[in-house]
Amino acid sequence: MDVRDIYGAGGHDQGRAGLPWKLAIAHVVSSLKAGDAERVVVDLAALQRAAGHDVTVIAIADEPDGPHAEHLRRRGVEVQLLPKRRGFDVSMTARLVALFRARGSSLVHAHNQLPLVYAAPAGWLHRVPVIHTKHGASEDLQGRRWLRSAAAAFVDAHVAVSRPTAETLVSQGQVSAEKLHVIASGVDLSRFAPDPVARARVRAELGISQQAWVLGSVARLSAVNNNALLLRAAAQALPEGGRLLLVGDGPERARLIALAHELGLSGRALFVGRRHRMPQMLAALDAFAVSSIFEGLPLAVLEAMAAGLPVVATAVGGVPTALTDGYTGFLVPSGDAEALAARLTELRDDPALAARMGRYGRKVTLQRYSAARMVERYMDLYTLLLVRRLHRGMPAVRPSDLLAYARSSSFVQRALGVCEAAEAPGGGWDAPRTDAAASARPRSPIALSI
Repeated sequence: MDVRDIYGAGGHDQGRAGLPWKLAIAHVVSSLKAGDAERVVVDLAALQRAAGHDVTVIAIADEPDGPHAEHLRRRGVEVQLLPKRRGFDVSMTARLVALFRARGSSLVHAHNQLPLVYAAPAGWLHRVPVIHTKHGASEDLQGRRWLRSAAAAFVDAHVAVSRPTAETLVSQGQVSAEKLHVIASGVDLSRFAPDPVARARVRAELGISQQAWVLGSVARLSAVNNNALLLRAAAQALPEGGRLLLVGDGPERARLIALAHELGLSGRALFVGRRHRMPQMLAALDAFAVSSIFEGLPLAVLEAMAAGLPVVATAVGGVPTALTDGYTGFLVPSGDAEALAARLTELRDDPALAARMGRYGRKVTLQRYSAARMVERYMDLYTLLLVRRLHRGMPAVRPSDLLAYARSSSFVQRALGVCEAAEAPGGGWDAPRTDAAASARPRSPIALSI
């Protein structure tokens, strides 16, 4: 399988040259409610705005508003709520085209399946590059596969947030391998760090002893996250006086509360619902757990590692690409409550091991999973798509004065060299990189951009 690396053969430094013009970037999301994709878009859009680009985030679900809308506005990003009609909305693509034209959008970035279906053809009609990021699992994979396949034809580049996600997309025929890239999600690392003051305050607010061993998880209470597995493991691993903190809400809440009672965890398993002070909540924990059946690259794992917590997680999706078993935490088989309980018990009984894994995890996250690093990778991809479109004589991606400026820029000549090198015989998208980081990276059928 050939999944392209976003740098091509041009090398690290050329990929970092930067755009000489200001872009008008349109991110299209389903909604601005809580979720990994939405949190990634908040950081991505805000950092692009801080770099001087015009950025709009458009939410198109039938109920698109949510807490992230205000987060974006506070960081200078324009938010447009464009609710679709229930069912398949035949007018949505036309409405998006009108909005892209009104905003002068130079690039469209769709996130997950609903925006792919509507925004990809709209971006194509607006005659600008279209990027689609797949953040995780599709809940109705069979029901809408034909729609996603049709919409994928209008996309210039697909992005998966982890290598396993990329492999799934290709094996299921959802995307073309030649258009597929891997860019790991990132988190705003300035918000996450061990915080003794927040630890004491949150524990006091929740009525938890300062000496208690506290295990936590942040996840939607849904079947795919398999919170029942974590409850069964916690029933074995929690010490007397210990607590399990479940942050999140969802359709499984009532069933899980009943299960906790059945397992003898009443009063020890705390269902605290959705919380917006996630760094402070993580600071109150001693260990973090993920029990999902499937994941893309869960931000909760990255945030817990950034907070200096040891993590025990099911070895699914992109989790093993971020969490190294025995180094930054432990990986266990999906569905194995005994294995999960055993690893949690190991961390509980060995504070030195837990602290060491937490330090290593924080170091790895700082090196590989910052939001700034993620933005750099996306901007590299945007650059190549825009320049390749200019190079091929496609319509201008911006008004004529900007096009004239862009074509006169020395950067464009350098970037065209990247494109030509990538297309030349013997070069190719998998040609060896010249920078030190690339030489240290193991070669594989999928070239990662993390």
